[in-house]
Amino acid sequence: MKRKFDARPWLVLILIVALILLGWYAGQTFSPKQAAEATATEQPIVTIPLTGPLADRNAEVSGMAWYGDTLILMPQYPNFSSEYKGDGFLYALSKADIVTFLDGKNSEPLSPRAIPLNDAALVETIKDYQGFEAIVFSRDRIFLTIEAGEGTNMSGYLVSGKIESDLSAVTLDIDSMVEIPLQDQQDNKSDEAMLIVDNRILTFYEVNGAGLVPVHVANVFDFDLNFVETISFPTIEYRVTDAASSADGTAFWVINYFFPGDEDLKPASDPLAETFGLGPTHSQSETVERLVEMRYSEGGITLTDTPPVLLTLIPEDSRNWEGLALLDGRGFLMATDKFPETILAFVAMP
Repeated sequence: MKRKFDARPWLVLILIVALILLGWYAGQTFSPKQAAEATATEQPIVTIPLTGPLADRNAEVSGMAWYGDTLILMPQYPNFSSEYKGDGFLYALSKADIVTFLDGKNSEPLSPRAIPLNDAALVETIKDYQGFEAIVFSRDRIFLTIEAGEGTNMSGYLVSGKIESDLSAVTLDIDSMVEIPLQDQQDNKSDEAMLIVDNRILTFYEVNGAGLVPVHVANVFDFDLNFVETISFPTIEYRVTDAASSADGTAFWVINYFFPGDEDLKPASDPLAETFGLGPTHSQSETVERLVEMRYSEGGITLTDTPPVLLTLIPEDSRNWEGLALLDGRGFLMATDKFPETILAFVAMP
């Protein structure tokens, strides 16, 4: 008698194999981390060429901020271009000139205007002076942070002054200088970023990684440079090197940078990368060059849900971004110190 073929066992086997393959494929392709990496985008930079003293890599731009419609760039050592010890300079670019270049109406390098700064007498009063780190404006008032010290004996200072409306001079009030309480004592680390929010001056220590500092706080001063309080600051790996306010007055962005040689700042994990992904060039490098959005409230500072803006990295090198300003709703203006050279750049908002 001829046996009738029973297909049911084969169908069951095929179904089991299909389920196993589907589970493997889903696990390999659609894990949260890998999905984030696959979708994370990176923003290219548009270099804005400069001419004059600020184009020299020894300018070491360490901060910048808007004074009305003028972008003020601050060298770490304002007298870097002088052949003698003495007063230095800040440098200015008009928003109109920057926009004209970005809109393709001018392709020539921009020439920043030098603004005399009376910093020499101030520098002489600071032991182990290491230069200026951050700058902000409130009308004609200017506020700057200064780093000093050696090894694990570091200090930070805050000083105020006035800028002339015609950009003819910046005059610091040397007697106004106060010391900033540092979160920790780490080599070459101090409050490297600063903001004005709600008529208060906020200064941010550059290291805020998990386990790297005893507390995560921002320092708050009034406009007379009286210390008011500390408020909470989010845990964020690597370095925070500058900050810039958004249009709404409470949100702001910070530069978040990691140089692979800073082994002491290398974290066991990076929650922002795990949540939002690495992007094509970041997934192939230990360097981190990104902008992170935060929000201020009276209760403290928090990370927003906005994905970080990742910059497209360059091969075999890192750009130490230390200056940040927003350009209306278009994007970000950024500047490096001397590594790898002086770069002024525009990064479009994603």
